[in-house]
Amino acid sequence: MEKKPIVLVIMDGVGKGDGGSGDAVAVAKTPTLDNLFATCPYTWLKAHGTAVGLPSDEDMGNSEVGHNALGCGQVYSQGAKLVGESIENGALFASATWKELVANAEGKALHFLGLLSDGNVHSNIHHLIALLKQAKAEGVKKAYCHILLDGRDVPATSALEYVGMLEDTLKELNTEGCDYAIASGGGRMQVTMDRYEANWGMVEKGWRTHVQGEGRQFASAAEAIETYRAETGCIDQDLPAFVVARNGEPVAKIANGDSVILFNFRGDRAQEISLAFDRKDFDKFDRPGYTGVKFAGMLQYDADLNIPENYLLQPPVIKNTLTEVLCEAGITEYAVSETQKYGHVTYFWNGNRSGKVSEELETYEEIPSDVIPFEQAPAMKSKEITEKMVAAIASGKYQFIRCNFPNGDMVGHTGVMEAVVTAMECVDSGLKAILEAADKHGYTVLITADHGNADQMTETKKGKTSVRTAHSLNPVPFIIYDKDNTYTIKEGNFGLANVAPTVVKMLGLTAPSCWEESVI
Repeated sequence: MEKKPIVLVIMDGVGKGDGGSGDAVAVAKTPTLDNLFATCPYTWLKAHGTAVGLPSDEDMGNSEVGHNALGCGQVYSQGAKLVGESIENGALFASATWKELVANAEGKALHFLGLLSDGNVHSNIHHLIALLKQAKAEGVKKAYCHILLDGRDVPATSALEYVGMLEDTLKELNTEGCDYAIASGGGRMQVTMDRYEANWGMVEKGWRTHVQGEGRQFASAAEAIETYRAETGCIDQDLPAFVVARNGEPVAKIANGDSVILFNFRGDRAQEISLAFDRKDFDKFDRPGYTGVKFAGMLQYDADLNIPENYLLQPPVIKNTLTEVLCEAGITEYAVSETQKYGHVTYFWNGNRSGKVSEELETYEEIPSDVIPFEQAPAMKSKEITEKMVAAIASGKYQFIRCNFPNGDMVGHTGVMEAVVTAMECVDSGLKAILEAADKHGYTVLITADHGNADQMTETKKGKTSVRTAHSLNPVPFIIYDKDNTYTIKEGNFGLANVAPTVVKMLGLTAPSCWEESVI
């Protein structure tokens, strides 16, 4: 069989839906994808739960752990599982960083900032509750929560459920001489949780809310949510910022010298706010009067860039990545996506490593994303990504080429069905051009995804159907397109970590012994 160079296309957020009216992948006109399923060998890969290192198969996959598994050929304990194990065995509370922040809070305050849900993608409310209870047990008198509302990795309007759970805990801890309270918050797509420097204005808005106490005041977080819902009709992720006040004054601002813990464990949307707290030379927006706090992340979100400097837990060290194997063999690589997923085909793909393994062998290209609501421009940068891919294929320079089309995920998160259908059709159009270039220049093409999303845009609970904005638990495709060679896919249950071994086998290389098996 002829050994050919390989193109890998990652259709972010595209899984196997039920084929019904809420399945945007099925509803969209996707002749290219339809033809691939009709004529090519394919299988379905597990992209959630234990297959990507998460605690249980009730946990939806996400782009970070998905790309870790795709690019590393292995399954590591990730995110929620890593944190949960460390809380359970006490390792987190034995860390020097935890001890330092608790000691520093004497006479000051300890603040917890993060996403309030049990989505297990960026955070878990049960981790926050465990941190609060331990802080109380260790004598912290003042602890304040700055909560980011989810509605993206959990049902779209579930915020009050999580606020109620947190308020019950705070009430229990609020004994005489203690002040444990919610201080501020806002929707995750409005404040604080930007990523890849796509919109620093979001981070600044969060900073003004959490640190300076600027914003509309309410007597409680619940009142803020209910009022904003009535006024705007927004789902949780899009609710404006709010400040909880007593007697006309914010319950708590994050003051100079206080201790602050960002309890999110996922890195992409934690880095920018970490920089705002951590860096003395920060220049993305003004921080009037700010001289510093004792700040720590749940994990270190980027080890190479030292973001943040202090953190509660060591992230998994992923070795023997696909890129390391390919560079060792002298294979030339090209990777491209737009800003929203550029880090996924580089940093996360390479096992949470910034930079390149080999400057000589690797080429990365980032296409700047537009700062615009994704439902308003569902094509995103699919055309530009396609053009870059076709040019890379035609150049003949690269033996392994990969890209990520973010559309199915990023537009899928908006919950706007019509836009998601358009997004899928744009991805299909790009796929067609890539296949044509591959035919012309002699490439094998592999098509897969990192998790589901666009495939499940509605959900029905207790007889009521509502918009779904979260990732799905559905498997994702793995399709092999090659006009010259015929590949046979083995029988078995495969996951994302089986992709890297398959690439290596197609290229005639030997996979590390720690990897999963090839699907061919």
